[in-house]
Amino acid sequence: MRRVQNQLSAGFAAATTGYGIRAGLFSSLALIEANPGISQQELSSTVGLDKSITVQIVDDLERRGWARRTRSTVDRRRHSLTIEPSGEKVLDELFTIMLDVEAEVLAQLNAEERPLFDAALDRMYGVFHR
Repeated sequence: MRRVQNQLSAGFAAATTGYGIRAGLFSSLALIEANPGISQQELSSTVGLDKSITVQIVDDLERRGWARRTRSTVDRRRHSLTIEPSGEKVLDELFTIMLDVEAEVLAQLNAEERPLFDAALDRMYGVFHR
């Protein structure tokens, strides 16, 4: 699994060099889109990055105009994160690139193997989210 993940990551990094993104940025932006108002702490926990790295990523997303950080209306000690229209656009582009990178690898599975593979991955992922 690690070898395939490393190859997919390298392929994605090579295909997105023009975006100048760093590790964690893509997944963070995707989580912000999927969870409008997510706090920086929740984002950090979900992505599995140190809080200081998450702050740098959110700073970068704001600088690029892809996401916005505002004080939470529920808890003034927290920041709520939302995606900006330009972030939605670039996220769509990055997902397209990701799907292209994954396509060749996933094409190695036939029509019967793919659902089994997806189900096995979901079960393995579920171990961390019980």
